[in-house]
Formats: sequence, structure tokens, C-alpha cells
Amino acid sequence: MLNMDFSKQIVIDTNRQDWVDSPMPGVNRKPLAREEKERGHATSIVRYEPGASFSSHDHPLGEEILVLEGIFSDETGDYPAGTYFRNPEGFRHAPFSKDGCVIFVKLHQFQTGDNSRICIDTKTATWQKGIGGLMVMPLHEYGSESVALVKWPANERFQPHTHFAGEEIYVISGEFIDEHGRYPAGSWIRSPHMSQHDPRVEQETIILVKVGHLPVE
Repeated sequence: MLNMDFSKQIVIDTNRQDWVDSPMPGVNRKPLAREEKERGHATSIVRYEPGASFSSHDHPLGEEILVLEGIFSDETGDYPAGTYFRNPEGFRHAPFSKDGCVIFVKLHQFQTGDNSRICIDTKTATWQKGIGGLMVMPLHEYGSESVALVKWPANERFQPHTHFAGEEIYVISGEFIDEHGRYPAGSWIRSPHMSQHDPRVEQETIILVKVGHLPVE
């Protein structure tokens, strides 16, 4: 098991991690949280070398992906950098990448009853006005869980707040800052139920944010 104590904050700068081989040649991972070696809850950065492929598989409790670099493909289509999608339980595919790609992927983490298949090109989807100068791109909501991209203009500060049922952030670009530290692009931060912070940025920053999905015990 890796980082499966949801009562603790986890901060990982994935730029400092080494790639680890997966069972498939040409597919490497940077594990962030993992329940078992090849099954159960997992959050990872995954890299497909050009021409690499993964054998056909399904996803108990779903698969959530943001394509970070290159083009990720399967039999349903080609998904370039910026594509966000969710494959629910029962969906089966054999992914590959002709020219190589890097993805942020979460496995086995859908809430019961969350069965929608979603695919959003965040490069063309519409930003909405958020609080202050923030711009928000909603990606998914189900039950208490909410997923969005948030764009912060330079020198923006958000109000101090508390995370009921936790918060998870992946910094896509720029640098995210709070009273606990500074988090460059490539950082992954998982904060537990009722954690608090006072976030800000100094440069334009885009983050992927998920809230309301962690245990409340």
C-alpha cells in the first residue's frame, strides 16, 4: 500500500519521482497512491512510449484520466493533451499511444452509482467566472464529489477555507502556493477531511481540483 491513509495530507512533486515499469513494455508509472500492486484504488502519472500499448481491460469502480502530453488512444478514438475523461465500471478498452503520451490517471475511485462516461476537450470547453478573478471549468459532479479546472490569474488570492470530505489538486501549470508550501507544475496534493488553507498564486496557474470525495471519519 502507498499513501492510503486519507487522514494525512500528502504532497508529491512528481518531477522528482523516478519512472517505474508497469507490466506492459513501454508503459511506465509514477505512483502517487496505491492500494495493491495491480488492482484497487490507484492514482498515478503514466507514460506511454511511442508505439506502446496496454492489453484490453476493464475498470472496477471506474477510471478518470487527464491527458497531460501527447495523444492517448483506444478503440473509441484519439485524445490529445487537455482531454479529460471518465470511463465507468463496465467500460473495457485496450489503450495505446502512437507517438507517446503522459496521463494523470485515477482508478477504482468512482462513487457507487456514478456510471456516466464523460469526455471533455478542455482546450475548447468554456471557462466560467468564479470567485474573485478565478475562472472555473466544471468537469464532473456526482453526489458530494466535484471536479473542475481552475485558472488563477497572477497574484490572485482565494479566501481561507476548509475542505469537507477533502480536496485533491494536481498543478498543471504555474505554481500554487499556500501557508504550508509552494507547489510547482507537476505537484499532487491530497488534503484530508476538514483540512484548511489560504491559497494564492504569484503567476498564472491552472490546477485540476477534486473536492468532496475523501472519507469523513
